[in-house]
Amino acid sequence: MSQRKNLSEKENNNYETERLIIRPMSTDDADLILELYNMPNFIKFIGNRNIKTLSDAENYIKEKFLPQFEKSGFGNYLIVLKEGNQKIGGVGIFEREGLDITDIGFSVLERFEGKGYMYEAAQKIKSIGMDDFGLTKISAITTKDNFSSQKLIEKLGLKFQKYVTLPNEDEELMYYETD
Repeated sequence: MSQRKNLSEKENNNYETERLIIRPMSTDDADLILELYNMPNFIKFIGNRNIKTLSDAENYIKEKFLPQFEKSGFGNYLIVLKEGNQKIGGVGIFEREGLDITDIGFSVLERFEGKGYMYEAAQKIKSIGMDDFGLTKISAITTKDNFSSQKLIEKLGLKFQKYVTLPNEDEELMYYETD
């Protein structure tokens, strides 16, 4: 495996769980972003990011993900299955306009849903945020009808606090926070 220079030392960090490798998202992951961000449930629950080509996906990664790693040392991570080395989704901690506390987010390809991978990945990222980056609280947001996301957020130990509407958005979201 080649060692390449990344934006920051923290970006070099690859994390592992029992079944997963979690590493910072890069433009090499545009194929996953293109597929993931065009799934019907992603568009329904998270929103249409208008990513129609691999080039759109690469630009989205360059404009949205890489600057946050450069600024904060954390951001959106790729989730890879150890068995078969398959890219299955993303998980991250985000500084989001309209939220005072960094928020954890996740998405997985539909064929990998219901296998516990997202809990495993999100639990790891939550502990990285708190242990490695000194975050004292983490929040999460989800739509009122995304019951699987609500269940996962609660399993991570976050508690529903209130409804919020993010800047330039119309939909009221459920807002959760760690104690």
